[in-house]
Amino acid sequence: MPADEPDGIPVPTSVPAFLPAVGPGRRAARPGTGPSLLAPGAAHDPYRLYRVLREEYPLSYDALLGAWLLSRYADVTTALTDPRFAGFPHDGAPRGGPAPRGLCHGSLLCQPRPQDIARAAATAPRHLTERVERTAYVLARRIAGRQQADLVKEFCHWLPVGAGAYPELYPLPRNAPCTRQTGLRETALASFLANVLDDPDLLAALRVEPALAHRAWTESLRRDPPVQFVLRRTVAEVRVSGGTLPAGASVACLIGAAGRDPERYASPDLFDPFRRDQGTSTAGPESCPAVLLGRLEAEQGVGALLDAMPRLRWADGFRPAGTGLITRGPRTLLVRPG
Repeated sequence: MPADEPDGIPVPTSVPAFLPAVGPGRRAARPGTGPSLLAPGAAHDPYRLYRVLREEYPLSYDALLGAWLLSRYADVTTALTDPRFAGFPHDGAPRGGPAPRGLCHGSLLCQPRPQDIARAAATAPRHLTERVERTAYVLARRIAGRQQADLVKEFCHWLPVGAGAYPELYPLPRNAPCTRQTGLRETALASFLANVLDDPDLLAALRVEPALAHRAWTESLRRDPPVQFVLRRTVAEVRVSGGTLPAGASVACLIGAAGRDPERYASPDLFDPFRRDQGTSTAGPESCPAVLLGRLEAEQGVGALLDAMPRLRWADGFRPAGTGLITRGPRTLLVRPG
């Protein structure tokens, strides 16, 4: 899925009293404030902005957002896992709780008991897999006979809804946000299908070996995560590659930037399900119900579409494009089913 070509992204002129240090293996960081996430043009192609931040402003203060920005893979993963970072009360991640990532909202309500993790982390219950598969095939068959269809409105939206927002994987409160909200799974599924349909060779391989959908799903979450950044707060000073974050600082963890860090991934802008450095998904812990459901919906969804529409392809003249700043994905996927 290609990125849009944006207009110029201006750099704010305000300069905080902070001089970042030089990051190892990178160009010297500029003193002052880097480009803002809220600057005009930034939402058109945030990945261009992320590249500037990673290379020149590894730690910068975004005055418009009111938070420090972390863009390098090592720093973002630290902020998501280190106990010196706590969550915001409004994001469902209180102090000591898990950080929200990708499909996972990071709520304490979504944390299973230790004895449940091993059971849920690897495979989904058979009844859940069957429910997702059945829903995907019903939706795909409804689209198959049309001249043109929008997969976002007619498939990506309804598959998470129809599959059920509350799988009984293990005892969870029914108000757990990860199972109640389906919008992020819809966005992630749309990006996944956009990436897969852009690769005819991968489509052919998926018809022969459906298990490749798992690697393609993980790669899509890395390259085009549904959540671009999450907010954290430091509870102590933390040294990162661009300097030192003070205690009590608001921090924006740029997941979208971390997933395309060339220090972690070779050819990071390339969608490559066969990459050797794939690593762990940034969608969240495998034990999270939303993470498990998202993977199931992607795997069963693409299988159902290819089975019902062997010649599935883009509509004439259509090219997918992601939109959005906090959450990002294509809002339209026009295809020719037959």
